Amino acid sequence: MELKKRVNIWIISSSISLLFVAASSIFYWQLVKLGYAVPIPYILDVFCLNNCAADDLNTLHPKLPPDSLLNYDKPLAKVLGEPDKLDKNRISILVEKSKYRLTLYSDKQPIKSYPVVLGGNPTGDKLKAGDSRTPEGIFRIKDFYPHEIWSKFLWLDYPTKQSWRKHIKAKQDGAIGWGDSVGSEVGIHGVPANSQNIVKNKSNWTLGCVSLENKDVDELYQFVQKGTAVEIVR
Repeated sequence: MELKKRVNIWIISSSISLLFVAASSIFYWQLVKLGYAVPIPYILDVFCLNNCAADDLNTLHPKLPPDSLLNYDKPLAKVLGEPDKLDKNRISILVEKSKYRLTLYSDKQPIKSYPVVLGGNPTGDKLKAGDSRTPEGIFRIKDFYPHEIWSKFLWLDYPTKQSWRKHIKAKQDGAIGWGDSVGSEVGIHGVPANSQNIVKNKSNWTLGCVSLENKDVDELYQFVQKGTAVEIVR
């Protein structure tokens, strides 16, 4: 009888422990989703416990296009070829914030440029949610899909490990608060209907995304895939 009682106590104790672990895990992943906690696979690199490499920019696209919009007056399919016959693994994108320009590259060679606008606070790197800055660094397209308001959405994998390192350093330096979120949902997209002049007038209106004219994001959409590299520089 005593043994049975001990077994029951052990079962109850184990069940409570499992429930606590499950609840803690759910709470933790909610914090990750909201940008308040570093994802477990990132921890070693974010806190430089794994010999982090230096955060280098301009490593993907050493060759820049001329100051004008390269081939902007030509359909991309005419310059590069039809998208269904193209090896999209060769495609990458460079966004130059100071030039309000996005350039599509093939095999590291600039092919066509588009005018863009940025977050409402265009100067400086994104450090937290709500700062209306467009992040800088090297990202990947993790998904892309039609958008009911902005024509198309190319969803970037912000925050990356590099983004988290900069976010945490900004907290340590007192530049942002310890309660601030790193942010999420950053991408490349179009503009609301009948708002094409937003881009023409260089009106920075997003919360941190890169915005093109709808006809331009519609064209770009055909030439990218999940995993396409996107480098954003100041």
